Formats: sequence, structure tokens, C-alpha cells
Amino acid sequence: MKVKKTKLDNIKNIDDLTEEEKKIVRAFEEKDWNEIKSYDSWVIFKVMSEFVEGFEKLAKIGPCVTIFGSARTRDDHKYYKMAENIAAKLVRHGYGVISGGGPGIMEAANKGAKSEGGKSVGLNIILPFEQKGNEYIDPDKLITFDYFFVRKVMFTKYSQGFIVMPGGFGTLDELFEALTLIQTKKIGKFPIVLVGKEYWGGLIDWIKDTMLTAANNVHKEDLNLFKLVETEAEAVDA
Repeated sequence: MKVKKTKLDNIKNIDDLTEEEKKIVRAFEEKDWNEIKSYDSWVIFKVMSEFVEGFEKLAKIGPCVTIFGSARTRDDHKYYKMAENIAAKLVRHGYGVISGGGPGIMEAANKGAKSEGGKSVGLNIILPFEQKGNEYIDPDKLITFDYFFVRKVMFTKYSQGFIVMPGGFGTLDELFEALTLIQTKKIGKFPIVLVGKEYWGGLIDWIKDTMLTAANNVHKEDLNLFKLVETEAEAVDA
């Protein structure tokens, strides 16, 4: 039987490939056991170090609410102002504020917390674009991660609630991680509040009409795991 050749079979010069193609090629390279063990050991210790740093810095921060949202939201946008005001109101109610540490909504959250003298925590992530720690994070409460999954553990372990502003794939990832953990009773139920009916309405309609009604892939009770609000006051009350 003739085996069909792929682009990888015809590679003569790896320098001619894009970065994504190089990653694919390297994934197919044969490695001996020592190489595998050496790399995997390094990853294990790096993951452990991130967990240790996170636990040590966050263990005594007290009650906090995490505010999620897009890194791309400009400081003159209404959702930036809302996130800033929500964070300030939360501090006045005795909560610290945790964000993803970057610009946009995350910056607004830290800015609002700092304006009221509250705890302002940033769980930053190393990315090829978009992200660097914002200036409103308490210096002793900024932690930078390589691994998304470690960072998400910190969000869920040290938050008493999530406020989810409009955002992209990262925001959805964090939202559904929390919903899944609560749904499967891996963590206790805490408030998950979506802000912006115009932004989130289509997603919620799809969950109700497609996931629930058409496909029966969630239970009706699962819709009670989150609350959709429109105003800053409603978000803080929830």
C-alpha cells in the first residue's frame, strides 16, 4: 500500500518553516528516555514552584472577589468604568479584588480596588501578546504564571465570588471552568455574576435553547449556577 506523503516528509530545511510548523516537527522528533525525563522533570518542578508561590502569597489575603473580562477593553469604554466602580464598591463592602493582572477590564478592577485602599491582587500570565502586569496591583500581591491551569486553581481557591465582565476566549475559559467545578461539586457553590445583558444574552439563549432544550446536555438547575445582571449595584448585591 502506498503511504501518502505529507508536507513534513518533504522538509529539507527547517528554517523555511513557520514557527507553528516547527512546533509540529519538533513534536514528532524521536527523543531518548533521558531527554524525556529531563524535560518532564523540569516541567514538574516549574509547576510545583508556581503552586507554592501562589499558595504562599494568597493564603492570607482574606475575602476576595475575582473580576474577569477582556484585556482589550479601553479605559474610555463603559465596561471599563463599570468594572472600576464595581471593584470600588466591593472594597467598601469589605472585599479585596483579584484580577488576571493585565490591561483592560483587569486593570479597571485593580484600579477600582486601589482607589478605595483595598487589597488589589493580580494573577498575571505570560503571553506572546497583550499581557503585562498593570500598575494598580499591590506589589506584594502580583504573581506571574506560565501555566493557565495553575492560575485558574488560584482564582477558584481564593475567591468568594466571580464577576464576569464582557471578554473573549480567556474570559469564557475561566467562566466555564468555575461553572464546571461547581456543577460537579468539586468546589463549593459561590456567586458567578455575568454583567451586561446585551453581551451575554446570546450565549445564555444558546445554553437554554440548544444545550438544554434541544440536546439535553445540561440540567435546568444548572442555569441557577450563574446570574445575569445589568448594573453595578446588581453585580455587587449578587
